[in-house]
Parts: sequence; C-alpha cells; structure tokens
Amino acid sequence: MKKYLITGGCGFVGSNIAARLLNQGQKVVLFDNLSRTGSQDNLTWLQSFGEPFFYQGDTSDDVHISQVIKTEKPEVIFHLAGQVAMTTSVANPMRDFKTNVEGSVNLLEAVRFHSPDTVLLYSSSNKVYGALAGVRLVERELRYEAPDFPEGIAEDAPLDFRTPYGCSKGAADQYFLEYARTYGLKTAVFRHSTIYGGRQHSTYDQGWVGWFCRQALDQQKNPATSPFTISGDGKQVRDLLYVDDAVECYLAAAEKIDKIAGQPFNIGGGAENSSSLLELFDLLERKLGIRLNYVRREWRHEDQRFFVADNARMRSSTGWSPIVSREAGVARILEWVKGR
Repeated sequence: MKKYLITGGCGFVGSNIAARLLNQGQKVVLFDNLSRTGSQDNLTWLQSFGEPFFYQGDTSDDVHISQVIKTEKPEVIFHLAGQVAMTTSVANPMRDFKTNVEGSVNLLEAVRFHSPDTVLLYSSSNKVYGALAGVRLVERELRYEAPDFPEGIAEDAPLDFRTPYGCSKGAADQYFLEYARTYGLKTAVFRHSTIYGGRQHSTYDQGWVGWFCRQALDQQKNPATSPFTISGDGKQVRDLLYVDDAVECYLAAAEKIDKIAGQPFNIGGGAENSSSLLELFDLLERKLGIRLNYVRREWRHEDQRFFVADNARMRSSTGWSPIVSREAGVARILEWVKGR
C-alpha cells in the first residue's frame, strides 16, 4: 500500500483518481481549496468510498503546503490543482500566476526539502504549444485537419506560450522538468488535450464536452430553450480522452517513474478519438434525436484550431493507450449528466 497525495483532489480528474485508489485500498490524501463548482460534491462522494484524509488549502500558501508534505511524506503526488479557465486568466492574470506558477513552485520546493524521493506528476496543457503556427491545416466541411501529422502532435513541437493561461501553465511545466534536471526530483509532465467524463462539473468556459452535453440534454427536454453559444466556426479539433483512461495513465506513469522522469508527455485520446465541435454536435443529435440550436460568436483569443496528442512516447514508455472510444465515452457522460 502506498500513500498518494492529490492536489486538486476534489476536482474532476483528481476525484476520479482518488476513487480508483480508494477502491484499491490505497492511502489517499486530498488537498483542495474547494473553490471550483462541484468540488464539495466530489468530496462528499469520495467519502462514501472510505475516509480519505483531507486538507483544505491552497498551494499558493507555501507554509501550508510545506507543512502538509513534511507531515505526510507521500510516495506519489498527482499535482492537479490549478486555475484552469482561459477567461479567468485573462480577467485576473495575477491570480492565474499565483495559483499555477507560484503554487507549483511551492509544491516543488516542499518536496525538495521534505520528501525528495516522492514521485511528482504534473497536469500541464496543450496550450504550451500556442497556436501551432507551423502546423499546416486544411479546412474540411466539419473540421480542420493537419495532414502532415496523421498521428497528432508530438513533444518536439515548439513551445509557444500565449495568453496568461498558456504562460502560467507553461512556466510550471518547465519548472517541473527543471527540478528533475537540477535537483534530481522524480517529476514528469503531462500536456493534456481534452479530458471528459463523470464528476466533471462543467462550466461555459471549462470542460467543453460536458458543457455541450448538458446543453443538448436541456434542449431535448425543452426544445424552446434559448440557443447556446459557441466560439469560432465549430471546426476546431481536439482529441477526447475519457477520464477512466486518464486515471490509468497517471497510475501507469507513477509505476514507471524511473523510466519517464524529467520528460514531458502529450496525453490525449489520440487521432482515432478526435472531434470538432460540429462533429460532437452531430453525434449528440444522432444519440438524442434532436437538432441543436446554437449561435456562433467570435473566436476566443488565441484559440487553437487544432490539437491532437500523439501518445507514442507514453505508449512506448509505459504501455498505456486509451481504451474508451469517443462514442462510448460520450454515451457515458450523457448518462452521468442525466443523473445529476
């Protein structure tokens, strides 16, 4: 039995990892400020699996996070705490910086001084690659395609931090890699594409698959519901990773840390599970027997037209690959949203 600490442990991915570990009989310590929508509900849900130890706090409080690491000395930390909304980062870049950069460095320093053998896995973002200006795109009827990258974008793509959010996630990303090089910490970085699934309390600016599933179900229930909005033309593409597969990825990586330490990994559903907004809408319309009513708005600032993760490095390092198909995953999240 190992001790796992999950920062942001009451969030979407964190709560799913915690549930899996609790079901396995592992010792789980949660650290969360309970600021996000649904985090209190997720904590209550997790307590039904057992009694995970819970600290309410924020990683930007260096004294608190240092004391937690000194006291708990976990074997593994999944660092999922962070400010995750692009709109919030633009409106309040200082909060974004303190949460994503300062909070991450506080955690790294706490581990360096108090628990240097701990495994540290960081949830980064595809936004570290910016708009992928060097990737040639072809516009199709329902999506953008990158014909020169049929398996997706690999980790050798140039870093290009754009927007306050991209800068803060990118800075923390690089600090995690540098602490492996300079101090020998057992860190690795996951540059995620879209993760979706149960326990994701989506909002209009974060968790787009769950958000549009909710809009579709609302329109199915009441066809007179006002149209929802989308940014851009709807052809922007991401690869969809169901949360159960994300959990497996984190657990596999923790077991293979000696092989992956100090490296970044692009993590997503892969090319076979990629989808544009329009393709997701088509899938939802077919599953629910409706015609979605929506309004287009201007593109969001620095929104990527295309990102699909090439999972080859993680696959070759740990044997991990996604299992849940896009269609099966969407069916599952629809059922979860219905049950809320």
